[in-house]
Amino acid sequence: MAKQLNVLGEPLECCSEDPMTGYFRTGCCETVDEDVGSHTVCAIMTDEFLAYSKYVGNDLSTPRPEYNFPGLVDGDQWCLCALRFAQAYDEGIAPLVRLRSTNMRALEHVPLEHLKQRAIDLN
Repeated sequence: MAKQLNVLGEPLECCSEDPMTGYFRTGCCETVDEDVGSHTVCAIMTDEFLAYSKYVGNDLSTPRPEYNFPGLVDGDQWCLCALRFAQAYDEGIAPLVRLRSTNMRALEHVPLEHLKQRAIDLN
């Protein structure tokens, strides 16, 4: 796979290896056209966001050992679906993000300004 870029136009940095995240479970928010969820936003989980995600039908906090999924907790970083980030942003509860670990393809669904407003690594 060719090296992918982040939303700043730089080489994509990894998001998390503990828990191991990404569409390919490489720790990076790499994507391909088959990734219909666009798991491209490196988000930092909060209790509020995890409760919201569960409420809207995507339970990220319950462990699912059959999928080797540990369940997420406050502070975990995760390659979140870009559309879920956009939805949470519109509701006023979007998680914080790492721009350097957020794939440029997230911009197909989320304006860069929205990501920058929630960024922890803008400097």
